[in-house]
Amino acid sequence: MELKSEIMDEAAVLRSMKRITHEIIEKNNGTADIILLGIHRRGMPLAAILRDNIRSFEGTDVPLGSIDISLYRDDLTEVSDLPETGATSIPCDINGKKVILVDDVIYTGRTVRAAIEAVFHYGRPDSIQLAVLIDRGHRELPIRPDYVGKNIPTSHSEVVSVMVNEFDGKTGVALYQL
Repeated sequence: MELKSEIMDEAAVLRSMKRITHEIIEKNNGTADIILLGIHRRGMPLAAILRDNIRSFEGTDVPLGSIDISLYRDDLTEVSDLPETGATSIPCDINGKKVILVDDVIYTGRTVRAAIEAVFHYGRPDSIQLAVLIDRGHRELPIRPDYVGKNIPTSHSEVVSVMVNEFDGKTGVALYQL
C-alpha cells in the first residue's frame, strides 16, 4: 500500500472526539443511562477518550466496555475456520440503557450490524447509537452513524487507517492506495 495522504493528526482526532462528546451529551440530555461500548479493537481506545471527555465536561462517569464481534460476522466462514475472539466486557446491565457503540471507521456497515447483534445477545437496551471517527461511505446495509468525526469520500481501492497510541504508538488517520 502506498501512503496517499495524512488526513488527521493527533490534535485533529482529539478535537473531533471532543465535538462528538458534546454531541452525545446534547442529544441524550446529559449522561444518564449512557453506556459506551468500543468495538474491538480500535473502537475501545476511542470510547475511552469519549468517557474521559464526559468526565471532564460533565463531572460524571459513564460505564465503559468493549464488544467483540468475531462470532457475529456474516463472513465468519470466509475469515477463518476458528476465528480469534477478543474480550467482550459489558460493565453493567444494558437493559433499558442507551448503548453507544464506538468504532474507528464505518465502511460497508457490516461490522456495526454484527455489533448490534452482539449487544442484543447481552440484553435489550433502550436505544443503540453509533459514534465513529471516520465515515468513508460505500454502505452495503442501511446503517448510519449518529456521530461522525470526519466524512472522507473514498474509492474502493483506498484504505483508511486509523492509528491509536495503544496499538500503533501514535494517533492519527491516513489514507492509503492499494
